Amino acid sequence: MGKRIIQQARGKGSSTYRVSKKAFRYKLQFASNLTGVGEVTKLFNSGAHTCPLAKVNSEKGSFYIPAFKNMFEGEKISFEGKEIKNGNILKLKDMPVKTKVYCVESRPGDGGKFIKAGGNTAVVNRVMGNDVYLIMPSKKEKKFNGDCKAIVGVIAGAGRVDKPIVKAGKQYFIKKTKSKLWPRTSALKVNAIDHPFGSGRGKNPKSKIAKRNAPAGARVGLIRPRQTGKRK
Repeated sequence: MGKRIIQQARGKGSSTYRVSKKAFRYKLQFASNLTGVGEVTKLFNSGAHTCPLAKVNSEKGSFYIPAFKNMFEGEKISFEGKEIKNGNILKLKDMPVKTKVYCVESRPGDGGKFIKAGGNTAVVNRVMGNDVYLIMPSKKEKKFNGDCKAIVGVIAGAGRVDKPIVKAGKQYFIKKTKSKLWPRTSALKVNAIDHPFGSGRGKNPKSKIAKRNAPAGARVGLIRPRQTGKRK
């Protein structure tokens, strides 16, 4: 009798492949239409994120953001003006060139979509009209609307990868906290019962074309290829 392979077991959502909802209950977005000054009321750790989080109280209510380097509880951050100070949430067009920012909005008012991982930051590179160009952590340049807001500073937690993991068990629990499957085993190296490519008897997995209506356990190999056969 067969059993569910890993893709099917993860899709079913058993206790083995289910993440704790508590880890992901914090939505890292600042409120829209912020005015005045806010206060950092709490700094805390979250297993689902690679950086410490900060709870900020404002006139519009409280919200959560990634903490910046050297942030402390009770610190005041501004939502208006053009003062370049760590933690201030300002429009990109009001920031001078070479300002370091994070939690950048994709569209004005969405609360921040880009650059939220620990230790990351972007740099304002140039301004052309209402367009602002940032150098992203990938070293590539990206264009943003000048009315998009961002947080000034560098996200805390830059040294998280400096300390070696040492044990495989530690890496396993780190990944499990973030609902990621680890270790990732090659399909050819597992048993035939666990994967269509298993046992390594036919070591040409890329020649397998998955059917369009195949179930989750059979959708392996080439998924919806644009063309098959030898190119002419």
